[in-house]
Amino acid sequence: MSVQKIAITYDNGQVFQHFGHTETFKLYEVEDGKLLSSRLLASNGSGHGALAGLLAEQGVNVLICGGIGGGAQTALEEQGITLCAGASGNADEAVAAYLRGELVNTGANCDHHHEEGHSCHDHEEGHSCHDHEEGHECGAHEEGGCSGHEEGGCGSCGGCHGKPKLEGKNVGKTVRTHYRGTFNDGKQFDSSYDRGEPLEFVCGAGMMIPGYDAAVANMEVGQTVQVHLMPEEAYGQRNPDAIFTLDIAMLPGAEEVSAGDQVYLRDPYGRPMPATVTAKDEKTITFDANHEMAGKELNFTIELVEVLD
Repeated sequence: MSVQKIAITYDNGQVFQHFGHTETFKLYEVEDGKLLSSRLLASNGSGHGALAGLLAEQGVNVLICGGIGGGAQTALEEQGITLCAGASGNADEAVAAYLRGELVNTGANCDHHHEEGHSCHDHEEGHSCHDHEEGHECGAHEEGGCSGHEEGGCGSCGGCHGKPKLEGKNVGKTVRTHYRGTFNDGKQFDSSYDRGEPLEFVCGAGMMIPGYDAAVANMEVGQTVQVHLMPEEAYGQRNPDAIFTLDIAMLPGAEEVSAGDQVYLRDPYGRPMPATVTAKDEKTITFDANHEMAGKELNFTIELVEVLD
């Protein structure tokens, strides 16, 4: 099987939600469903035509993104690039889900582009649920907050403000680390060793949870450290405002959703947002959009493999 090249719209470790304004892509080389390598690619043009051409020049076969318009979809088709739109959360996890066949392509999903912000909003009556193997994709909801951190790995939302600037000799440099993450009971929740590929990121750029970034900031290549992170240093405390109840009548098709199901909702800005169905009765359904790691203490064994810059 030939090597496949997958690109994903990328911002601070997360899937960037507006293709036409993507400043950075992450490129993955995959063979037989296994990741060979990954690297970051800065865009050199604005607008879907220039970006589609850039990806074609890199030999990209598949683009994974969040929001995308019909014009951009056409530009990608003309370049022979397969589209998988509607992704959200941690970029690495989204690619892994694609390779497992778990991502559903929503196609062109941005209908309203404003002159300045190019933000996408769902229509008032556009709420719908679509089965997605074991989970579901829900079109939209009118209320409920962002969980702050999307799903997957060690990536952060990149939106934490008011914290002291991280200092250290590795800050601002691209680094590659191996890690193993465990809960306090010793149960492993993630490991780059198991995937056989170090994690690459820019230290201090908000691509990682704060405690992970801080641990790597002054490490030496070849050094291994063990850190214990409180929730505030990881995915934050659980946010009660991220738990909300909606009328089933607002979500046609939601009658097929059951408690415990994983679904995707859309926030007021049209961005996909993962959530868990926590309760359901004849008239209402309750969602929890908190990150699954929120409120948890985490332990990491971190090995600094390489400093690239």
